[in-house]
Amino acid sequence: MMKRIFLAAIVASFAAGSALAQETCESKAVGKDGKPLAGAAKTSFLKKCKEDACAPKAVGSDGKPLAGAAKNSFMKKCETSA
Repeated sequence: MMKRIFLAAIVASFAAGSALAQETCESKAVGKDGKPLAGAAKTSFLKKCKEDACAPKAVGSDGKPLAGAAKNSFMKKCETSA
């Protein structure tokens, strides 16, 4: 019973972590004047923010950085989930 509770807590923390990462990019989308970004500027900022968050995670099972199609696939999946 305790294992199930512990496992549920871990899964919930990962789910909350990915939700917080997206919120962090949203909350950082502020211009130099302190006003929230809008339109193309916001879209561009969010894309770069998500890319920067996913790039360090693009590592294969052997510990080497992914390249080519594998990296493109991983980045696309990571950016849509983040």
